[in-house]
Order: sequence, then structure tokens, then C-alpha cells
Amino acid sequence: MTRRLFRILAALGLAVSLSGFALPAHAEKRVALVVGNNDYRNVPKLLKAVNDARTMGDTLKQLGFSVMVAENQSRQQFSETLLAFDRAIEPGDTAFFFYAGHGFEIAGQNYLLPTDVPAATEGQEELVRDASILADRIVERLQNKKARTSILVFDACRNNPFERKGTRAVAGGGGLAPMVQLPEGVFSVFSAGPRQTALDRLSDDDANPNSVFTRTFARELLQPGENLVQVAQRTRRLVSEMADTVKHRQVPVYFDQMVDDVFLSGVAKDATVAARPADPPPQKLAALPPVSVPRVPKEETTNAPIASFSRHNGGWSVVFSFADPTLGISWRMAGNGDFRETGFIDTLDPRTRKRMPNPSIELPPDAPAGTIEVRYVDQSGDMQGPFPIRFDPEAALIRDQRKILDMTATSWLSFREFNGLLVYYTHLVSYRCAIREVRIGIDTAVPNQVLKMPGCDMRDPSAISAGMPLYMKLAPATQFVSVELTYRDGSVSEIKSFRAANRSNN
Repeated sequence: MTRRLFRILAALGLAVSLSGFALPAHAEKRVALVVGNNDYRNVPKLLKAVNDARTMGDTLKQLGFSVMVAENQSRQQFSETLLAFDRAIEPGDTAFFFYAGHGFEIAGQNYLLPTDVPAATEGQEELVRDASILADRIVERLQNKKARTSILVFDACRNNPFERKGTRAVAGGGGLAPMVQLPEGVFSVFSAGPRQTALDRLSDDDANPNSVFTRTFARELLQPGENLVQVAQRTRRLVSEMADTVKHRQVPVYFDQMVDDVFLSGVAKDATVAARPADPPPQKLAALPPVSVPRVPKEETTNAPIASFSRHNGGWSVVFSFADPTLGISWRMAGNGDFRETGFIDTLDPRTRKRMPNPSIELPPDAPAGTIEVRYVDQSGDMQGPFPIRFDPEAALIRDQRKILDMTATSWLSFREFNGLLVYYTHLVSYRCAIREVRIGIDTAVPNQVLKMPGCDMRDPSAISAGMPLYMKLAPATQFVSVELTYRDGSVSEIKSFRAANRSNN
């Protein structure tokens, strides 16, 4: 990094040392930017955001990150800080962005508020947009820099900073909206769930210099042998339990689109040593904690195929995707016999002008977890591979059903008039293995009651048996029902509304 860039960083108030931020000649380093904003000029000041940023900076340094700590950033300073962060990232790096301060959601988009954000009022949403930092843009910048893993943590779920007595507030929400549609390689954590506020302290006697979330998350990051998903899950449980002690609801959420299973503090714990709750009865998933999605092992070559898994009544369909043209595909379960050819389909590949190899295989419904080894013949006739692809039936089922639910959101609920008004949730029951909790709201946009779902049976996950609850009765005057899903991986869906006017008399 040039001396000129360091002078810029110093002018911006970035706590960074030359020796601690020297860039190695090779990629795959760890780079972090932590931002804490307390001293707002036109909206309420905060007390702990700067401390939170400093604590996270110290934590990340212990984990081998080169850290930039930025405090009380104006709009121009924030932009210049992000530019310096961009310049520090190289392809293949792990990039970590932490923000503590005011955040604001407008029409589903998240904005991080610099210290000079104006005191906007009703109808001045564009003023807030123009004066703030769009969170999605930070994700795009990290993607443009080709960071392999991007971790974004937001401790910004506070009350609406624009609310003032006697004035109608700008339309939007304090805190941040879920970031569900993240690109591959991105992991984000929010200090509280939708419509929840994050606690700075548990009581007036709580002298801890950090917010409830940051003090917990920073500690969990240093636990050896825990991957990011485990860190997020433990943080969520501990923060939720602490908030419960003061009768406050705060459940941190995370959104996971990582390619790798990322460990920031040491290697994975041995499965026999790692502390885990007792397993529920075999084949039942209803009581399981959230699980991570299947991981594609990191390969030394860019030619490794990827696989998608889908569950049907007869078992599993596995579809392989290759970057290169292929003349033949073979596979086997690791350590289990010879490779088997997948055969060909009645389609010509325009790249090879030959019949296209069948890219899919079938596995039985009771196939155990294991590793699929895949190899292929490239266009030159050379054999490539074998490449290992991990098959985890439980995680694959959850990911497949989650994808279906996202694609069929308009079918979650349906209405019928039969001796009164009924709302059916059969569609949700059919894909219940991906769902941790369903919340609905009757004639309210805020889902405020839990809809009980039957347990998941891995042997026949989509089966609907006699006696399963599939509908509930509503008051005849009901106008609409809102619904929100918490998925098994801990992420939360957008709130969907279904109007009772769209009902059937069949």
C-alpha cells in the first residue's frame, strides 16, 4: 500500500498501522473494515457504536485480519474509507465488513447512515437515500473485487432515527431489512430480526462498553474450531436468552451463501469432541437446530463440477454442472466400487457436435451421507478428476425445499369458503422440512402468531398423512393474512400478504 494511501487513511481517522496492514504478494489474505458511528449531528447520537467497532477490530486482528477501523464517518469520509477498503482487497481474499451505527430501511433496501445524514421528514426518502450508503452496494463492490468470502455484520437494528415528536417521520424503518438474495460467497449477520430493536445494554446497571450483540458475537468469533454458521447460531441463541431476561425480543439472523465452510479461529473440531445437544429420534427433523447448506469442497482447479440435489418420491436426483464441454461423465460413491458411466441423452452439444453426456444420476431415498466422486472426459479426450462432491441428505433436502418455497411464494396460502372461511397452508406442510417456524397475522401486516407445523420425516419428507392440520378457520370478515417463514438455516423470508378475496368455493 502506498504512503499516499496511508496519509488518506490517517486523515479519515482510521486506526491502522503500517506493519499491521502490509499487503502480502499473494492472494487469500484476510482484510477487514470496521465502522462505528456515534456522533450524529442531526439525528440521535449513539453511545456504544464506536466501542463496538474498536472491539471488533481487536477481535479480527487476533484472527489474522489486517484491520481498518473508521470512526464517526461523514458521507464523504465513508465513501473514501470504502475506496481504501476496495484497494486493499485482491481476488481470493476473505473480506470482513462490520458496521455499528444507525441503519434505515426504505422499500426493502438497507442504508447505513453517516454522521451528517440530514434530519429527514415525511416525503423525504430520497434525501436519506442520497445522503447514505447503500448496503447492497458494499456487497457489489466486494464481488467486483472477487473476494472469495465476504462477511458483512450489521449492528444497526435500532429505533427509527428520524422520529421526532410533533413531526411525521420519513417512511421507512429503523434497523435493516433481510438480505435474502445474496450472491455466492457472501455471509451476512444482523444483530436483530425484522421489526426488532437491538439492545445497547440489558439495564441501567449494565456497564459493559459494548452492545449486547457485539459483546457476544466478538467472543464467539474467537471460539476455536467453530465455523461461521456455528458462530452465528450460538450468537443468536445467547443474545436471545440475554434479551429474554429483560423481557425483550432480539433474535439475530444470518444469511448464508458461502462456497466454503469458513473457520476463522482454528480448524474444525473433531465431531466426537464438539459439544452438541442430544439428537432427536431417527428420521425426525422437527426439533433440529438450523443446519448449514451443502458445501462444495474447495478445489485446486477451476474445472471442478458442482451438483444440485432434488428430492422426489422415488429418491434423489443429482444434476452435475461442468464449466468445460464434456464427452463423457462417470461417478461412484467414494470407496464403493468402480466408476459408472452416466450415458447420453438425445441432444447434440453445439460445442462438441457430439451427443451430450447425461449430466444427472439417481440415488435411492435412503441414500446415506457420503462423498460422490465425479470425473469427466474433456474435449481433448483427457480424463479430468475425480472431483469429490459432498452429499448430505438432510442439508440437501432443506436447501431444495427452501428453493421451492422461494419460487412458489404466491402459493403459500389459499382460501376457501366451506361452512365459513378457511385458509389452507397445505403448500407449506408439503415443504415443511425447510421451515423452522411459520408466523401469520390475521388482518395485520405483522405476523404475530405461530402456526404449528407437523414434524419432518426424512423417509418421506413431502408426505401428507391423515390427521395433519392443513387449514384453520377464520372470521368471515377477514380481509387478508400475512405470513413470514423462518427457514431452518436461520434466515427469514419477506412478509407475504394474501387477500381473502382470492377465495374458492370448491
